Amino acid sequence: MKVTFIGHGYVGLVTAAVFADFGNTVYVIGHTKEKIDNLKKGIIPIFESGLAELVRKNVDAGRLHFTLDYTPAIPHSDIVFIAVGTPPLATGEADLSTIFEVVEKIGKHLSGYTVVATKSTVPVRTNRKIREILDKEKKKDASFDLASTPEFLREGTAISDTLAPDRVVIGTDSERAQKVLVELHKPIETQIILTNIETAEMIKYASNSFLATKISYANAIAKLSELTGADGLKVLEGMGMDNRINNKFLSPGAGYGGSCFPKDVQALISISREYGYDFGLLREVERINQEAIMDIVQKAEKMLSTLEGKTVGILGLAFKPNTDDMRDAPSIDIIRELLDRGAKVKAYDPEAVKVAATKIKGIEFAKSAREAVEGADILLLLTEWNDFRKMDPGEIKKLMRGKAVVDARNIWDPSEMRKLGFEYIGVGR
Repeated sequence: MKVTFIGHGYVGLVTAAVFADFGNTVYVIGHTKEKIDNLKKGIIPIFESGLAELVRKNVDAGRLHFTLDYTPAIPHSDIVFIAVGTPPLATGEADLSTIFEVVEKIGKHLSGYTVVATKSTVPVRTNRKIREILDKEKKKDASFDLASTPEFLREGTAISDTLAPDRVVIGTDSERAQKVLVELHKPIETQIILTNIETAEMIKYASNSFLATKISYANAIAKLSELTGADGLKVLEGMGMDNRINNKFLSPGAGYGGSCFPKDVQALISISREYGYDFGLLREVERINQEAIMDIVQKAEKMLSTLEGKTVGILGLAFKPNTDDMRDAPSIDIIRELLDRGAKVKAYDPEAVKVAATKIKGIEFAKSAREAVEGADILLLLTEWNDFRKMDPGEIKKLMRGKAVVDARNIWDPSEMRKLGFEYIGVGR
């Protein structure tokens, strides 16, 4: 098949590379010349394990093409996927301006029959507006069907998630479009959920908001466990052994972040409000998440009595390990609060320092974990990179000026840390 992706972020680039590897001819359309030129050379704008190699392999094989021009791609494609960002507006609603801009361009370039599939996360009934725009812009001899094909990949494991997802969701009101999309996904061995468009649009928001709810619930239980003297990690472990609950996303920490959970929770609250329903549960999920983030700062201040003039070493900036993504990373709010309370901050992340420097000002970005730890009055572990798990706590102790540690991801053993002389606090412990 001939397939086009509009957008080359995590979703567009990873999915395009995988479908090209299946033997399809795939075009990826961007809007920034520098990024497209780099992609043609195999230079990837994001950190994702294995992606650079997969892109280069399929570019060299002539199956994967990058362009700024809609003309060589859209008219000859069987399927056009929309995979551009839908960031939150100040009101919490999804910003659909980029979606509608590219839809206009798609409409102008349609030729023959094409399936136009929205892979971007969009509010329910967005595809109705997309249909109106395409009907207005397309030539008389062009025809199309719409579909919603939400993605469920996770940063850090995006390729494997695309190759072996828990499910593929295809939402369309057209039997013809359904057959085309099922055929495209045949190399992927998984369950295919066939629905109408509105259901597919809702599945994405419902899934991410539920996972965010599990994380906030875990943080609420962890907080209550700290107050009552219970072992929060054992409580959650015991819960997770129930097959009806399971332990995925049931780990307490510094809150959730990233490109999906925060904006999708906000968007579903906004969608609910639009239809006259107050989704109070999700508003509480947001509140608990912000409380979990700020709780890390409060623990640090309690350990030192004051943060004024203290040096805080931070290990981990990205919202999760194995990515350089800083979108809504808890570290941003934590560092800003530390600075507001008069602390000096030294921070290190194996991949995210360059991106973090564009979002966080007024701190020192260390070139290594050792450098971030050296001379610190207190150490905050915010992202559970394996690099940090492998560090020798004894060496950390020698490098630090103080002995206080807030382990926001519970990667170290409390008893061992205390034996070494650390004042150690985790989450829920």
